[in-house]
Amino acid sequence: MAAGGGSPRCAPGLLLRVVVVAAVAAGLRPLHGVRAEEEQHSVDLVEKNYVYGNPKHEVSVYVKVFTNSPFLLCMDLARSQEELLDPNYLWIGPDGRSLEGQLHVNLTETGKLMLLGFKEYMSGAYTCTLSHKIIETTTQEEREMFETYKFMVYAYREADHAYQVSVRFTTRQCELQANGQFFEELLKVLTNVISDLTCHVTESSYKCHSVRIPNRGLLHELFVSFQVNPFAQGWEEVCKQVPYDCEDVTNMRVQEARDRIGEFFKKQTYALRHEFQTVPTIHYVENSFSVTHIDSCRPGFGKNDVTHQGCASCCVVCEPGTYSPNNEVTCQVCTDPQVRMYGARFC
Repeated sequence: MAAGGGSPRCAPGLLLRVVVVAAVAAGLRPLHGVRAEEEQHSVDLVEKNYVYGNPKHEVSVYVKVFTNSPFLLCMDLARSQEELLDPNYLWIGPDGRSLEGQLHVNLTETGKLMLLGFKEYMSGAYTCTLSHKIIETTTQEEREMFETYKFMVYAYREADHAYQVSVRFTTRQCELQANGQFFEELLKVLTNVISDLTCHVTESSYKCHSVRIPNRGLLHELFVSFQVNPFAQGWEEVCKQVPYDCEDVTNMRVQEARDRIGEFFKKQTYALRHEFQTVPTIHYVENSFSVTHIDSCRPGFGKNDVTHQGCASCCVVCEPGTYSPNNEVTCQVCTDPQVRMYGARFC
C-alpha cells in the first residue's frame, strides 16, 4: 500500500473531470427544513403530557433541555379516579426544599407540577406527599392518610449525528503521484457540495491497496474514508436562532449533507457511463459507497441503555459521581467525592 510517488500519465485536470462533472450533476439542492417531531420520553406516561406517580416505585421522567416537563401528578392513576377529602400536596425538589413559590415551577392547586425551561442542574429526585382525610362510616371519625410519590427527572439532549463514509476508486498504480492530487480535489468538491449546510468533511484519509478480483485479475484501488459532521464554521449561529432544538436542526442538516454526498457518488456511475468515451485513469468503483451512522453526546451528557431504558437513544445528563468532558457517548466514573452534581464536565 502507498499514498504517493511516481508521476502521472495524464494531466490532473483530466483525471479529475469525473469528480467535477458529478458535482455539477448532483447540484447544490436547497435545504428543506421539515422540523423533526419532538418526542417527550417518559416512563409510566398514561395520559398526554401527564405522568402519574406510583406508590410502589419511583417513576423516571426524561425532559429535553430548555423545554417544559410534562405535568407530574401527585397520585397514581387509580387514586386520580377517586374522591379525595381535603387533599393537600407537598412537593420537595432535589435540594430538599419545598417547591412552593419557586420561579421555575408551575404548581397547581390539584398537585400537578410542571418544571419550566428544564436545565441539567434541575435533574434529580422530586418527591410529593399527598395527604387527605377519610371518614369512618360507622363512627364518623376523621383520619388523615399520607402517600408519597417519587419522580426521578433527568435532562436529556438528542444525540448529535455524524456519518462515517467509505468509498473506493480504481487507479493505475499505487505509486501514481496523481492519487494524492485526486484525493485533495475530491475533498474540495465534497466540501463545496455541502458547504451551505454548515457541515464539513473531517478525518479524511486514503490508502492504496492491490485487490484481486475474480475474472479481472489484480487491480489497484484507493480506499477513501472521511466523516461528515454538522459543526463547520458558523454552526453556532444556527443554534442561536433555535436554541431549544439545536440538535434537531444540526441533525437535519447533516442528514441532508449525507444524502447529497450519496447522490454525488451515484452520479459518478452515470458520468462514467455517459460522459466519457475513455474511462479516466482514476475512477469510482461502482456501489462502493457506504455510510455508517455515528452518535455523539455534548459534554456533561451520555448514553446508558441499562440505567436509562426509558430513553435509551437519548444523551442523558451525567449523574452525580460521573462526568463527560467531551463528545463521547458515555459518562465516566469520577472518584472525586466533591463531584456530586448532575451534568459534570470534569472530575
